[in-house]
Amino acid sequence: MVRMTTASSEKIKPGDVLSYLEMCREEGVNLQRGMNFRLRGRDSVILMSLRKGAPYADRIEDDGKVLIYEGHDVSKSHQTPDPKKFDQPKSSLNGTLTQNGLFFEAAEKFKAQTQTEPELVKVYEKIKNGIWVYNGKFKLIDAWTEPSGKRKVFKFRLEILDENSHSESVSSADLDHDRLIPSSVKLAVWKRDAGHCVQCGSADNLHFDHIIPFSKGGSSLVVENIQILCARHNLEKRDRIQ
Repeated sequence: MVRMTTASSEKIKPGDVLSYLEMCREEGVNLQRGMNFRLRGRDSVILMSLRKGAPYADRIEDDGKVLIYEGHDVSKSHQTPDPKKFDQPKSSLNGTLTQNGLFFEAAEKFKAQTQTEPELVKVYEKIKNGIWVYNGKFKLIDAWTEPSGKRKVFKFRLEILDENSHSESVSSADLDHDRLIPSSVKLAVWKRDAGHCVQCGSADNLHFDHIIPFSKGGSSLVVENIQILCARHNLEKRDRIQ
């Protein structure tokens, strides 16, 4: 169980573990859908899941640097009792763009160079019921449709944003955030560490931490190199190899 925290003044960091309520509080809205284009006029937000039985075929590529995100289905209704039998919609019945359409048009504008900067997208990943991990900000650089069975679905290519690349004061531990820890590793670590900080047993303000930083030869791909730390012990560790 992830306990709610009372302080939210610190900036959220990739690898931070949040409850659903904490995630909603971070974004200032009750997140009811997986795709949220320019939420409240700010960055776009998407929710993803790579768990068994997840409704959409998201995937990670290029050693954790690229997310291929699948668009979302038409809403279930009397006319569409099984959304998986219908093409994913770009526009609604009244002609307005759906979330698929909004993200698609943003990618097209960037590719056509009518938009100089790519759309920035905050990505949260569900790893267990009620437990989410902030995966960081991504750049939306491409979008397309492809067949999935007898229908067509949207695919979006997002590349992780290295927010630290231009900072002279960044520690090597921060460089670990330019690639994703695979979902299978997160789940195995969560189970092994019982959802608590391995240093003090706290269940508050948790974070997935690289034991050996990627910049020093550590891997994001193996359970043995990932641990759960609370915010205090993660801050104390920084980029030291223990």
